[in-house]
Parts: sequence; structure tokens; C-alpha cells
Amino acid sequence: MLLEATDGDETVVFKAAAASIQVLVEPVGRWFEAYIRRRNRNLSASFQELEEEESSSEEEDDEEFQLQEHPMLRTLDPKDWKNQDHYAVLGLPHLRYKATQRQIKAAHKAIVLKHHPDKRKAAGEQIVEGDNDYFTCITKAIEILSDPVKRRAFDSVDPTFDNAVPSKSEGKENFFEVFSPVFERNARWSSKKLVPYLGTAESSFEEVDSFYSFWYNFDSWREFSYLDEEEKEKAECRDERRWIEKQNRASRAQRKKEEMNRIRTLVDSAYGCDPRIKKFKEEEKARKESEKKAKVEAKKKEQEEKERVSGAAGRLNWCFTLMDKDSPTFSCLQARQAELETARLAKQKEEEEARQAAQLAKKEKEVQKKAIKKERQKLRTTCKNWNYFADNEAESVKMMEEVEKLCDRLELTSLQSLNEILTSGSKEESKAAVEKQVQEVNALLQKEKEAEVQARQAARNAEHASGGGGGGKGWNEDDLQLLIKAVNLFPAGTNARWEVIANYMNLHSTSGLKRTAKDVINKAKNLQKLDPLQKDEINKKAFEKFKKEHTSVPPSIDNALPSERFDASSGEGNANPWTTEEQKLLEQALKTYPVSTPERWEKIAAAVPGRTKKDCMKRYKVSRGLLRETEQSWISDSSCLTHLRLSHRNWWRWSKPRKLFRNKWQPRIKNDKSHKQR
Repeated sequence: MLLEATDGDETVVFKAAAASIQVLVEPVGRWFEAYIRRRNRNLSASFQELEEEESSSEEEDDEEFQLQEHPMLRTLDPKDWKNQDHYAVLGLPHLRYKATQRQIKAAHKAIVLKHHPDKRKAAGEQIVEGDNDYFTCITKAIEILSDPVKRRAFDSVDPTFDNAVPSKSEGKENFFEVFSPVFERNARWSSKKLVPYLGTAESSFEEVDSFYSFWYNFDSWREFSYLDEEEKEKAECRDERRWIEKQNRASRAQRKKEEMNRIRTLVDSAYGCDPRIKKFKEEEKARKESEKKAKVEAKKKEQEEKERVSGAAGRLNWCFTLMDKDSPTFSCLQARQAELETARLAKQKEEEEARQAAQLAKKEKEVQKKAIKKERQKLRTTCKNWNYFADNEAESVKMMEEVEKLCDRLELTSLQSLNEILTSGSKEESKAAVEKQVQEVNALLQKEKEAEVQARQAARNAEHASGGGGGGKGWNEDDLQLLIKAVNLFPAGTNARWEVIANYMNLHSTSGLKRTAKDVINKAKNLQKLDPLQKDEINKKAFEKFKKEHTSVPPSIDNALPSERFDASSGEGNANPWTTEEQKLLEQALKTYPVSTPERWEKIAAAVPGRTKKDCMKRYKVSRGLLRETEQSWISDSSCLTHLRLSHRNWWRWSKPRKLFRNKWQPRIKNDKSHKQR
């Protein structure tokens, strides 16, 4: 309400107030969680009140739960702890996997206060010394249940869980009573939290379809590592530990396969006995039959209409015979009949022309196909008679491939003109004509290839712009080079290879983005699908970056003399010894330009400033010779063999003696040691 105007003041309305509007506000974060909880519980309470209510309910549950002591606890064998029920040992057989960590700790505390050896000894009870006392079973139980990973492994093989699957004969009469508790019981193994229920007989088709789609694609977290027969911690060496891991993986995979077959058998049995599926199939069958019947009725009506029209025409003719030819009605009927006949003849003529045109096009296509086949065979025969215009076998094979490319790409007119030139011209003219056509076809193929590469690049850029490819994280050139380096540094066979590569990238990357193993695998697959030209471009960029980093330092800074390993023999060209920077540039250039690169050594020489092609080739031969001499003389290295004898006690640890051998594979060191001992 506005205040009233005082004496001498006036009330002026400048602008009318806008009407009130309703704004929809959506909660986010923890307020959204509180909103969902209020909606599910039909309550109106704040987030803090709900948290206090939840914590108070947990405390009440902890106060209310009662321990059910194991009746055979004192008779348990500590050596057979793996076959014991850990929940029953702690007095929680009625809660089992639903027990919270707070309840487990409270139960352990209560049972320890009662059965601790010091308590029993003070009460005058005889105590078994060492780990043979049954109190070891209590220690093992809390060790398993307090660790989430070990508890999950034990819950997967819960001895009280019923793995039975009802048969079809059991579920035919009481389907919902038999299968509903089985699915609810197995829902605890689902990796997804929202598990659909079996439903009732009144469930819709969408609900039933969603239920069976979920269970046919069931993702189970159940694993069977708890049943491993061998423990890798007891292995005496690395080889034995690997053998144990291999056996355990095989047994786990077999049990996992049996578990998934059990789930699949359960779903198949339920699907075969479900009365709703039968009802839906009958409805689908009735719908198809009704559609089929409707088509038959429509066809029947069309036939009746034709018969009616023909009957009307017959009656019209009969009327002509009865009517007077001089009457105006007769003239109208006669004109109408003429119009109908003209329309019928025109339609019939159009259908006949369309049919003849289709037949003519088919014949022309067949004739053209035969002509192209004939011209291709003629081209192959002519080139073969000229020995494919080549002087040796390699050139002949290459030209044969080009001729086949011409046969695939050229049209009929081009093939005919080329064959005319080959038939009438000399060998030189024929060769020139073929080479000209080959160049044109190759240029066309190159354009198509470039267009395809551009399309791929555009699609890849769009994917990066939309946040795809690599877990929604952008990949710059530095990250790509780092990924390529990591893949080469940790080859296939490395234990947990992609996790190691991801950690390496996270440690050395300058972008600050954290990569997961999945991101690294996806990006590596994308790089494998790249075109060879793009791969060469990436390698060239890496080399240019390497060259820029290593040539940016002035040469006057490196005044150190080169080692003997890099000291080349004197000869023509640059007689100065090779420096470490030049050696690095040469090695990187050799990797960048492989053997198949045309004019390889010219490009390598251009990459190493101050060195000619001859210098690079000579340096490469010298390095290879030094490497071979090192490989032949490594067995006679007395210092290495002395270290092998000193490491005889820890014979499986080959990392230390391996450091003394350069470029030597680990098994070769082992074999040489065994040979020397014999």
C-alpha cells in the first residue's frame, strides 16, 4: 500500500507495475539431491534435516542390531579360514552384505572383548599358543570384511546365496511367484543400481521389453578371486608368481563364464514361460492377420470395382441397342463412351512405351557392358604382346598394375581411343599414350585421395570441437608426440601397458590434462587409422621440433671433445669429428626418413647442418660396425661375468647385471651365465 500524500504533495503515477510472472527454478547440486529425497519420501524438509535424519537412523540401527554368536566358533580351524563364514564369525549372519562398516566394527569390538586370549586366560581357560587358536578366525574375518575389495570378493561367493535357476516346468503354473524372487535375489550382482522389476500380468509391452533387454545385457560385478587355489604372495620367485597369476586368471574366467551362462539360462527360462510374452505374440499375430485380411479385402473390392465398370460398359452397350439413335440421350452416352475408350487407349499406350523404354535401356546397358569387357581384354592383350613396354621384370609388373588400373577407371570411349592408338601406332607411340593415360588416372586418384583426407580431417576437427575423441579432452601436437614416444617406450607385452602410458603422459604432459587408460587407447586407435601422409606429417613435425630444440644452442657452447664411440675415420668431406648434437640429429633423421623414402640420404644430410650425404653414409656404416663388434664381444666381458657370480644368490633379479650389458636382451644374459657355469 502506498502512503497517502501529505498537504501540498501530489501522487503521480509514472508507469503501471508489470504483472507478476511465475519463474521455474530447478535445484542443482546437493539441493537437487535433497529435492529428490523429499519427493520420494513425500516430505518437505531441508537437506540438512534429511542428513541428520539419515545419520540418526543409522545410529538407531546400530543400537538396535543384536549379535548372533556363532555356535561353533570355538571349534573352528584357523588353517581352514578361507572356508568359514566371516559374517557368522562376527555374529552378523542376519545382516550379511547389508551390514555397514560401523556395524562390522561394533560387532568385532564386542566379540573381541569376549573371546580375546588375554580375557580367556584371565578367566582360567586353556589357551592354544600361536596361530592355532580360534581367535585367528576372528582376526581373519575383520581383515576380510573391513577391506572393501576383499569383502566384495567374499560377497561374490557368499555361501548362503542360492544360485538355483527354476526350470520351465516350475514356472509355467505360477510364473510370477516362482521367478520374481529369483530375479530380485540376483539383482544384487548388477553393476547398475536401478534394476527393473519383473512386474505383473498387467505390465505394458514397453516395461516387459525394458526388463528383458536389461537382463539379456546384464553387467555383473561378481568376481571369483576369493576362490583362487594358489596365493601369489607365497611364490618364491617372479616366474612362479607369474605362473600362479596365469592359473588364477584362467580359473576366474571359467567361473565368470559359468556365472553368465547361469544368468542367461535364467532369463531364457523366464522368457519362455512368461505369459505376457505369449499374449504379446498372439496380439502381434492377430494384427498381422488383420492387416493381411485388410489387403485381401482391398484387392477384392478393386476386382469388384473392375467387374462393376465392365458390367456398366456392357449395360451401356445394351442400352445402345434399345435406345433410339436420334434421341439426345443416345448422343451423350455415345460421347461419354468415346471419352472413356480414348482415355483407356492412351493409358495403355503410355504403359507400353514405358515398358519398351525399360527393355531398350536394359539392352543398351548389356551391350555397353559387353563392349567395355571386350575393350579391356583388348588392352590387356596388346600391352602383353608389347611386354608391357618394359625391359625387366620389375618394370613389367609395375606397368601391369597400371594397366589394370586403367581398365578399372577408364570409360568405353577412352578405352576405344586408346586401343586404336595401340593398334595403329608404333611401340614408342603406344608407350607414350599409355603413360599419358596412366598419369591422368593417377592424378585423378590423387585428387580423390586428397578430398577423402580433407573430409576425414574435417570430421576429426568437428569431433574435437564437439568434445569427442579422447574422453572429451583436446589433444595438441605436444601431447600427440608424447603419446607416440610413450607407445614406443612401452611396447606390447608391458604389464598394465596402457595404465603405464597414461601415467607417463600425466607426468610429462605440459597441458595439465589428466588422461586415463581409456582415453589413451581411443587416441592410439585413431592414430592407427590415420592416412600414411598424415603419419609422415606428424613424424616430420616431431623431427622439426627436435631439430629446433637442439640447434637453438650456439655451437660455441659445446666445446667438449667427442668420445671414441663418435669419432669417425678420416676421409673426404668434413674431416671434423662428430659431436653429440650431430649424432642425435643423425639418429633422429634416420628414424624420420625410413628406407622406402625417395632421396633418403639427401634429406638426412639436409637435416644435419655442416654434413654432406657422404659424411652421413660413412658415419652410419661406422656406427653399425661398432654395434656389431660390441654384440660379438659382450660374452667375454669379465667384469660382467664377475657381477653375475656375485649375484648368484639373487639369480632371478637380472636388472642389476643387465645394466652392465648394453643392448642385450635379458634371457641372453641368463643363458650365457648357465653356459659359463657348465
